[in-house]
Amino acid sequence: MAPESDAATLVPHRSAEKKRTTQTPAAELARLAVDGVLSKKAHDVVVMDMRHVSGIADFFIVCTGDSDLQVRAIADATAEQVREATGEKPWHVEGTDHWQWVLVDFVDVVVHVFNPEKRLFYAIERLWGDAPIEEVAETASGADVRLLKPGAPAPSAPAPAPLEENAVAEEGPSGRAAATDEPA
Repeated sequence: MAPESDAATLVPHRSAEKKRTTQTPAAELARLAVDGVLSKKAHDVVVMDMRHVSGIADFFIVCTGDSDLQVRAIADATAEQVREATGEKPWHVEGTDHWQWVLVDFVDVVVHVFNPEKRLFYAIERLWGDAPIEEVAETASGADVRLLKPGAPAPSAPAPAPLEENAVAEEGPSGRAAATDEPA
C-alpha cells in the first residue's frame, strides 16, 4: 500500500548546504531584486510566489533584457542592489558565459534574466503555471508589488492556457508566447 501524500510532500526542499548569509526576509530581498532589475530598464518583469509550489525558492523574479550587454547589466545591478542594502551576495550565479539566461540565486529569491529568445523558449511562467504571478510595471518599484507586501494574501495562480494540437506559439505584444491555431 502506497503511503499517503499531500501537497507538502510533493514540494521539493532546499538542500542543507544551500544557506543564506543574512536574515533579510525573502520578500524584502525580492523587493530589492525588483528594484535592481528595473534600474537597468528590464522589461516584462514578473514576480512569482513559489512558496506553495516549489521548495527551490520563495520567489522568482523573471525579466527580459534586449541584448547580452543589458542582460549582464541587469544581473550585475540586481546583485549590487541586494548587496548594498543587506550585505548579502548571491549564493550562486549561472549563465555568465553567454549572457542569454542569467540566474542570480539568493537561495530564497531567484532572479531569471533572459534575452527575448530564451525567455520565449523556456517560458518559465508557463512551466511554473501553478504559482501566483504578478506583472510589474516598468515605472513601478519593488514596494509596489502586492505579492511582496507583508501580510498580503497571495493572489490565486492563473490557469495556463493549453495549446491546441495544431497551435503554434507566437510572440504576443508583451514579448511572451501567445497561442494561435494557425499552422506554422
